Amino acid sequence: MNDTVDKLVIFLAKRDGIDKLVKTFQYVSKLVHWHAEAAHPDAAHRAKQWEVASGLSRKAFRSGRFLTGFNALRRNPGSSPTFRLLGVLANAGEMVYFFFDHFLWLARIGVLDAKLARKMSFISAFGESFGYIFFIIIDFIMLKMGVEQERKLVADSSEKPMEEVKAGVRKIREDRVMRLMAVAANVADLIIAAADIEPNPFCNHAVTLGISGLVSAWAGWYRNWPS
Repeated sequence: MNDTVDKLVIFLAKRDGIDKLVKTFQYVSKLVHWHAEAAHPDAAHRAKQWEVASGLSRKAFRSGRFLTGFNALRRNPGSSPTFRLLGVLANAGEMVYFFFDHFLWLARIGVLDAKLARKMSFISAFGESFGYIFFIIIDFIMLKMGVEQERKLVADSSEKPMEEVKAGVRKIREDRVMRLMAVAANVADLIIAAADIEPNPFCNHAVTLGISGLVSAWAGWYRNWPS
């Protein structure tokens, strides 16, 4: 499959695909709002409306997403005790994030008391941060293992057909790129979550949030784009 339109249709048919597209809208509009706020208040207001609508739409798309983490633990808890422990911690944090995100969405659209929004936002962001820390640790361990496997494969190349060695190295490097994309996305999302947990001038600055959101979105585009 080489046709870009075919790939785009498949990408947007996925929940993660449409989420990354709308996430791009959300954080581009945040940067537009920041840039235009002083000189063009009307354009800035429109951009802010786009940002808010995109954020709420993403929360709606994520309905039931907490079950993904539960199913991951149920079906593939990990290949070793270490990975099982890290997997439980990472997925538990992500499940808390997505579960309480439902209540945050309902509070923001007026179904629940708006006063609940701040508390739900904190709990959701805390779970998100907690989970991302352990996902990042898992990816770094896997990256280290990949480097070791590649070195061993190259060292033993004289004992195996060259095509087999090249295919093995290519597979390891492709996995490495995907894991580096995952680390980039998780670190960026960790910064965004930190802005909710403990507001501070750096994390809460529109440029920091905008760039972090786009890094996360575009890393997700790369990882989910059909091969």
